[in-house]
Amino acid sequence: MIRFVSLLFFVFFLASCGPQSDSTSISSTDVLNLRLGGEPTYLNPVLSTDSPSSSVEGLIFNGLFRVNSNLELEPDLVSHYTVDDSGTRYLFYLKEQVKWHDGTLFSAEDVVFTFETILDRRTNTVRRSNFVIDGVPIKFTALSPTKVEAVLSKPFAPFLSNLTIGILPKHILKSEDINTSSFNRNPVGTGPFVFREWSTGQYVVLERNASYFGEPAQIERIVMTIIPDANTALVSLEKGEIDQAGIPAKDYKRYAKQRNINLYQYYDLVYTYLGFNLKHPFFSDNKVRRAIAHAIKKEAIVEGVLKGFGLPAHIPSSPVLWSYPEEVAIPKFDYDPLFSKELLEEAGFIVNPKTQMLEKNGEPFSFTIITNKGNKDREKVAQIIQRYLYEIGIDVSIQLMEWSALVKIINDSSGPRQFDAIILGWSLGLDPDGYAIWHSSQYPVGFNFIGYENLEVDQLLEAGRATVFKRDRMRIYEQVYQHIAHDLPYVFLYFPETIVGINKRVAGLSEPGPAGLMNPIEAVYITE
Repeated sequence: MIRFVSLLFFVFFLASCGPQSDSTSISSTDVLNLRLGGEPTYLNPVLSTDSPSSSVEGLIFNGLFRVNSNLELEPDLVSHYTVDDSGTRYLFYLKEQVKWHDGTLFSAEDVVFTFETILDRRTNTVRRSNFVIDGVPIKFTALSPTKVEAVLSKPFAPFLSNLTIGILPKHILKSEDINTSSFNRNPVGTGPFVFREWSTGQYVVLERNASYFGEPAQIERIVMTIIPDANTALVSLEKGEIDQAGIPAKDYKRYAKQRNINLYQYYDLVYTYLGFNLKHPFFSDNKVRRAIAHAIKKEAIVEGVLKGFGLPAHIPSSPVLWSYPEEVAIPKFDYDPLFSKELLEEAGFIVNPKTQMLEKNGEPFSFTIITNKGNKDREKVAQIIQRYLYEIGIDVSIQLMEWSALVKIINDSSGPRQFDAIILGWSLGLDPDGYAIWHSSQYPVGFNFIGYENLEVDQLLEAGRATVFKRDRMRIYEQVYQHIAHDLPYVFLYFPETIVGINKRVAGLSEPGPAGLMNPIEAVYITE
């Protein structure tokens, strides 16, 4: 989901523009300074859809389960659970004496409230489909203050993975309209850090939860500064003003020589894509989408933009994910601009002799690619695609947008979205279930914001959810990937290799991998 944006933050910003309370009593070894790549939308895990929001929420809220540094699911608010032989009745036993940040005791009522809120159609959430099986909602019931029953209409493979979503406090939100509540800017969770302040366009401040039910965090305060521009973030990292930043591939050698920075590399559960608005009259034609796919040389993008720190992508998965198929089973669209022109001719496009550009029924083939401002790699990719498509007669414009404006377009549920094409990335979960992104029921409300429809894919996605054994699920998702790859709702561009620079004063890091370098955050500490 749009979850992946590098987290980076700012220490001197804290002194000059950040919160002033207690700043003199907290030393630099008590403050972790990170960056947010954009403005959060809501600090509410049920409502938010963007990475900046989820990056903050992950420190404030707990789910019933969590993902550890080995990409394994482990209990979080749950102490243990049981499931019956049919795989449809779960009993979750909650940890006792867990408290919300306001001191109220956490209970099973909060768990039930959270999932009933997600299932309530009045809630503006894209996560409802995670708890509905063939149209039947999962039923959550509080059997006691520390015991929750979940009854499913049939076995549901991604069920436990979906229970990593943050649990909400019923006592605060039960009488509120969750969509407009002030809670969304002043959240109360059970997590290792307590929300303190959010200054729009500047920073979010969190402080250690001294009453945390788990191992208390070693960091006293986290300052998460909003720095949309990647180059600005790099300057801040180099100066020691933030402790962590994503390193562009072009700058790898330079930052590898920095005395105060360690570099870490790993492949994440992420891919970058060019997505088409399938309600656009041109992009509704598969021949047009195929023509564009054959006109883009992915290998050149990987080498030119990523400097080799990445791999060409062809399907909506990640090589790190267990469901990723063998290479021989992956459909690919090789660079072939001459074939692109043939396909466009078959689709009814002709070359205007005056402009030498393509048109159809007198309408020029021109469209706009949108992407988020400040992400230099995506900007460069858009420019390369612009040049490739110009060579086959398509006029492409590029519009760079603030993150909040881009998210607003994606989340618009009124009908056809107001964009032509978009360059973005998806960060995937542990489970390969892609229902929320690809199932036709998830348009217009859901992550399927491009309007993709394929009945066979719908049926396969439903089957993948209902199938328990990994081997069988692998076969199902291989078919899903093949259908989507041939349909080309996206041109899958690349899997970027993540390069992260972290100030050497930050210790207690986990092994590099998709679960992040600060997992768990409680283990991280600062040395000087």
